[in-house]
Formats: sequence, structure tokens, C-alpha cells
Amino acid sequence: MFHPNTLRRRMTTTAARPPWPDDRPELDPLLPILYVVWADGSLTADELERVRTRIRADVALSERDVSFVDAWLDPTQPPTPDELADVRERIRRLHPDGAAAGSLTGLGLAGAGAEAGGWSEPGARRALADVEALLGVAGGEAARALVADDARPDAPPRETAQSFDAAALHAYLDADHGALRRRLLTRMAHPDFRTDPDAPRADYRAQVLERVRTLAQEGWGALAFPAEYGGADDRAGAVAAFETLAFGDLSVLVKYGVQFGLFGGSILNLGTRRHHETFLRVTGTLDLPGCYAMSESRHGSNVRDVETTATYDAATQEFIVHTPHPLARKDWIGNAALHGRLATVFAQLISGGRRYGVHAFLVWIRDEAGRTLPGVTIEDCGAKVGLNGVDNGRISFDHVRISRDNLLDRFATMSPSGEYASPIASEGRRFFTMLGTLVAGRVSVAAAAVSASKSALAIGIRYAAYRRQFGPDGHAERPILDYLALQRTLLPRLATTYGLHFAVRDLQRRFATGGEDEQPEIEVLAAGLKAVASTHNLETLQACREACGGQGYLAENRFGRLRDDTDVFTTFEGANLVLLQLVAKGLLSQYRRDMGDLNVWGIVRHLAERAGTRMASLNPVTARRTDEDHLLDPDFHQAVLDWRAERLLSTVAARLKARIDDGTDSFDALNEVQDHVVELALAHMDRVILARFHEGVLRAPAPGLSEVLKTLYELYALSTLERHRGWFLESGLMEAGKTQAIRALVNARCRDLAEHAVLLVDAFGIPDALLEAPAAFMGRDARA
Repeated sequence: MFHPNTLRRRMTTTAARPPWPDDRPELDPLLPILYVVWADGSLTADELERVRTRIRADVALSERDVSFVDAWLDPTQPPTPDELADVRERIRRLHPDGAAAGSLTGLGLAGAGAEAGGWSEPGARRALADVEALLGVAGGEAARALVADDARPDAPPRETAQSFDAAALHAYLDADHGALRRRLLTRMAHPDFRTDPDAPRADYRAQVLERVRTLAQEGWGALAFPAEYGGADDRAGAVAAFETLAFGDLSVLVKYGVQFGLFGGSILNLGTRRHHETFLRVTGTLDLPGCYAMSESRHGSNVRDVETTATYDAATQEFIVHTPHPLARKDWIGNAALHGRLATVFAQLISGGRRYGVHAFLVWIRDEAGRTLPGVTIEDCGAKVGLNGVDNGRISFDHVRISRDNLLDRFATMSPSGEYASPIASEGRRFFTMLGTLVAGRVSVAAAAVSASKSALAIGIRYAAYRRQFGPDGHAERPILDYLALQRTLLPRLATTYGLHFAVRDLQRRFATGGEDEQPEIEVLAAGLKAVASTHNLETLQACREACGGQGYLAENRFGRLRDDTDVFTTFEGANLVLLQLVAKGLLSQYRRDMGDLNVWGIVRHLAERAGTRMASLNPVTARRTDEDHLLDPDFHQAVLDWRAERLLSTVAARLKARIDDGTDSFDALNEVQDHVVELALAHMDRVILARFHEGVLRAPAPGLSEVLKTLYELYALSTLERHRGWFLESGLMEAGKTQAIRALVNARCRDLAEHAVLLVDAFGIPDALLEAPAAFMGRDARA
């Protein structure tokens, strides 16, 4: 865009140039053109010659005037900054009222002398207009800028449209366990609950331990435990508490999750009454700090093949827990480096020389004084990228003996003589049943990732509504949230965060209340939402950091710490790529209970038989329709995403079957189509999130909240379709005109939502004392 104060300086000679004559008003119509020629500074010598030629040919100028114009268009002698400033001042004197015509030509002809020197001739006026076109500037803007005051007016406060009640939306979003969430947020916001992540690591870890102990003493740790052991019998409440804690110090969150969710959850879900009576109450009060020792240095996601062994000795009725080599040590174990005394250890159960697969055992690692017990070696993992308030450690066992009673035996028992028994005959199904604690962990991490995204958006969008940059010449600068490029960066992510909110809340409800027959589907949803939400969180953090510019790079604005502390969400409780494959296998097996079986022969045969008729019935849309009613129809959105997921399901099944028919092992066949498998999982999660979001809109109070949520839903749906437009074009489901119309509607919905964006992040209900970031409160008084 042209700006009158821009001057690209060139190498010049020092030859004298005659000053602009006061006695030649017939030259004044050329002033705006000559000023912009040099102020814009982009014309080449050839272009300058074209300007001179056009003026000479059609403007009636005297010999003296021609020489004068030639001197002012000499590429070897551009005007000095002072000369250029004088020209602009002369233009302003000719227009003291500040009125500007709609072009540089009009502005010049409106000045003194417009009727002299032949300017009344049509050819002269046309020549001036042609020269203006050659300059390639927006003539109206350039003319207005020439007569405008250089000083921009102060930017007025940006008014947020009060189109709905943010507090009412917050109450709707947090209707599930709303009172619990409010109590916990109030507790977290109290000054005595603060930690100092910048303190030395040892001090920070001590602070985090004390915050978790405070939570335990006030009853927050035992929420999921039975009332008879000091709990509240509220599994959904425990996940709600975890989700809420994610608005604060994430080291507190993770240490809380390790102690009460993983360690306590393993005792609750894998143990029997004697374990509950002995350990649950002291676990819930943190009188017994514990840890969850599953991952090993060489085996993280592949828990089935961990190498730690627990060999039964019938003579003493003990298990001997042993680490066979250094890479079989338990690694990245939260609470292990400093505070844990008892560990739930996952090891290969061996009795009578026979292996029975991975089981969970309670192994003491420290005494009451905190001293490491004989046969146990513990190392500190040391400094990490984030979460340095959590004491992650490595544990090795050297033939450590534990009682037979220390087997968590809900799903398998060992008799005194060494006879193994389990009510679950299938080793694969038994293994995944024993990993049920991971489902709770994945539900919790998905919820925490959504909370972290909310924090990032609250900071980034509030700052973008305050921060002003650029704007039309002579007018106030605009808030950066007014710019479409930034709207497209932030607002689809805001819409996705709302969609994930509804999807994860629905998962929490199903996790807490679902029956046994729903568990396979819940496991698939937990894996998929954890993967999608944690990836979305990191992308949202980066987008919000960049939206805040240099302010976003300041540590006080939290983006760095949020990124560092949540980065590992993509890894723990299962690496995201592994979890997405678990989702796809669940779809391929139609949620069969034994999702550990890699033999997909029967699955693909079944899918191949149904694929033809199934696909024929799943194309409810036409490729060409572009009318707005159609593109905003929720039935259209769901049909398209369902069709995509079903198409990917049938094609991945066909590819697997072709390879298996050729003799490829099912494991290798799956590996050869792994990219397809991951895309299938992501497509399935797209349609799940869309459906839950739409349900959330339908349940919302109307009028008032349903309208803005509907607009957010439309942005999520349309931006999801836009993201996959290449696939839709390839598949023939859409044509170019349709994807272009979708893109235009995404832009429109971004513009619609920009004025509501601050209220939409206010509706997350994050207390100021927890948000902390100064960038989120810049200009707060102006917005109030």
C-alpha cells in the first residue's frame, strides 16, 4: 500500500535542480503525480521515461515547463527528502480544507491553474490519468494520504459485542460438576497455593509435593475411591478435578495424576479388597506416596513385551522381581526419583517355567524414612524440557522378593503352590483389561490438553483484541484481531477447542457410567481424543504465541511454559501415532474386545463383503451444490465426514486384504498401509467431534447461547471440510466450485466471530489469578 512518508533512496548526483516555481500555476496539476513517482520509489528509468513521454505528447507545456518537468523526472537526480517534503506542503496549501478527490488526477486538477496551460483539453486530462495508472497505486488512497495529517488519531477502545452472557455460557459449559470445578478453581487461585517454577529444581519439587499434599488433605485426591476408604465414589468428578487443575501449574497436575490416578487407580481397578483396605485410604491422603512403573527404557508403548520379570517361588510363596538387563529398567516413572515408597510394577509373570504375560505387582522401593530398599536402584531422570516439579526416575530391581499377596489379583490369581488362574481365558483380552488404568489416564490427558488450549486462547485472543497495528492512512490503527489472516489462525482453533470440549465431556460421562459392553468403544474414543486434543493443544499454543508477537516470547506470558509442560501429552499414556493405530484397529475389528490381536484376516474379509453396498448408500450429497443453506446444513457436514471415514475404512480393509491374499504377514501388511490407517483414525475422530459439538449446540439455551455456539460449530465444520478439500476433490465427492464456496464461508464465519471472540474465551471461566499472563490483560480497562 502507498504511504506518503515512504521514500526508497537512490544513488544521486548533486546537480542543481530549479525549485518549484510559484509563478507557474499551470504546473500544479502535476504535483500529486510527481510526488508519488518519487515517494513510492519503485519506478525504473524506463518507466520514468514513459511518464515524461506521455506528458510531453499530450500536455500543452512551454519549452521552459518541459525542461522543468524533465529535471523533476530525471532518474539520475531524484529529489532530496526536503524537496519532496516541500512538494507535499505545496499540495496541502492548494487544498487547505483537506478535501481530496477520488484520484491523484482529480486532486491535481482541483488545484490552482487547472484551467490554465491546456488542462481543459480531454487529451491532457487523459494523459494524466494514464500516468496515474502507470504508477500502479490506489489513486484514491494515495490522494487522501497526501492531504491527511501525518499523526494518526488515538485508537478508540475496542468494544466487545455483548451479544451473549459469557457467564451464562460458562455455566452451560461447566454444568457437569460445576460446583466442584468452582470450588477447586477458588482453592487454586488462593495465594498459598502458588508455586514458583523458576525456583531451583529441588525447591520447586518440594513446593509441588506440598500442593499435592494439600489437595489430598482436603479430599481432592480420593474422589474416585470408594467412600469406605475416604473417597467420594465419583470417577467423573476425579476427571473433572484433573481437567480443572490443568488451568494451574501442570507439574502439580501430573504429580496429582500419578499419585491418585495411576498409582491409586491401579490399586483400585486391579486389586481386590485386601489391597483396597490396606492401601487406598493412605494413598488418597498421600501418607503413602506411590508410583506407576510400566514403561521401560526399551519398551514404552509396547507394554506387552516389557522385560521386567516376576518369577514365582512356591517354596517361599514369593515373587522375585528382577530387571534382566539395563534397558529393561523402569524409566520415566513419576514420583520415583524422590518421594515414592510403593510402586505398581508391570512385569512378566512366570511360574513353573511358563510365562503368563504382563501383570501388576506392588513392590516396596523405599522405607518410611525414604531410604531405598535393598535390591532396588533408583536414579533421577534429571532436568526435562518441562514438568520439572515432577520427580521422574528410573528403577531397577535385583531379585527383589515380594509376597504372593502383592500380585494385584482382580483378573488373575496365583495359588500357594504356583497354579495360575484367571477368569479371562484370552491372554490378549486379559492384558488389555489389566491396562484399564490407562483409559482413565487418556481421558484425563485429553481433558487437560483442552484446558491448556483454553488457557492459550484466553491469552492470545484477548491480546489480539487489544494490540493495534497498521490501518488506513489518516485513521486509527486496527486491532490485529480485525485482520482476516489472524482470524483464520486463531478462530478455527477456538472453534475446534469448543468442539473438543463437548467431545471430551461426553467421553468423561461415558467413562464414568458406561457398562462393560461399552468399554471397547470407550477405549477407542479415549485413545483418539487424547491424540487429537494433545496435538491440537501444541498447534494452538504456537499459533497464540505468534499472535502475541514479541510479547508471546516473554516467559511471563506463559506460552513457553505451557508448551514445555504439555509437549509430553503427545507421548505419555501412549504415543499419539500408536494410539491412532489403536483407534483404526478398533474400527477394523468393529470394537472387538481383544484389540491386541494383529491377525486381521477375518476382519478384512467381512469388510470387503460389505464395502460395495455400504459405500453406495453413503453418498448423500452432490459434488456441485454451493448454496449457503446446503453448505451450512449440519446433516451435510455429518454425512460428508461419515462418508470420508467409511470410505477410508473400506479402502484400508481392501488394501490389507490384497496384501494378505498375496501371502504378506498381517503385521507387515498393516505396516505397509500405516499412513492410511492413521488417516482413517483421524477421519473417525473428525466425525465424532463434529457430532458431539452439534449435540452441544442443540442442548444450549436459546435464545442467547445457541446462536453463537451454532456459528462456532459452523466454523469448525467448514474449516474441517476445507482442511480435507484435496481428499474430497480426489475422491470426486466435491468439485472445485464447492470447495471454493466453503473457503469463502470460512472467511465469513471468521469475520462473524471476531467480535465475539473475547467473550468466547471469557466463557472458559479461567480466574485471573490462574491465567497470570500480562498479555491477557493489556487494555483490559478499555474492553470493560
